[in-house]
Amino acid sequence: MNKRHILTIVFLCLLQVMFAQTEKYFTRNATVTFTSVAPVEKIISENKVSNCILNTQTGDLALKVVIKSFEFEKQAMADHFNNDYLNSDKFPNATFEGKVTTPVDYKKTGKYNVTVDGKLTIHGITKQVKQSGIIEVFAGKIIARSKFSILLSDYGVIVPNDYLKKISNTVDIDINAVMTPYVR
Repeated sequence: MNKRHILTIVFLCLLQVMFAQTEKYFTRNATVTFTSVAPVEKIISENKVSNCILNTQTGDLALKVVIKSFEFEKQAMADHFNNDYLNSDKFPNATFEGKVTTPVDYKKTGKYNVTVDGKLTIHGITKQVKQSGIIEVFAGKIIARSKFSILLSDYGVIVPNDYLKKISNTVDIDINAVMTPYVR
């Protein structure tokens, strides 16, 4: 073999070792969508700047959502959401800290149905939760998705009686995080 072939093989081996050692995947652009469907109004809001990190060695998963980063159709909705319901000045973030409890082969391309178990904190109240989701391993990325519902009242968010036709106590949450290897 000539020098060029040997250098190419060495380079490919080094790349494989580097990627094999990658254990953390991260994004600053996870999308979190919430939907409230009430008899009079359907409210959908999206936050496209949430942080999510996954440690593939331990299964540890964390998500941080800045409450004021949710985008609404109308400014009045954003004002009510931040000031009257979520009190985002006092409780600026919603967080999840937990673990993927279902085995996933993060080195093999595919979709995996998973269970995630951990603590969800909204409006300053933390609850133990267990949710299902999908982890997809594809082209050097890890995509985490989950859809679930929460009760606002479980997190101390009170909807006044005269607004119950516009805002549901049950809110659907949809999370989509496309993560790439974390580089320090």
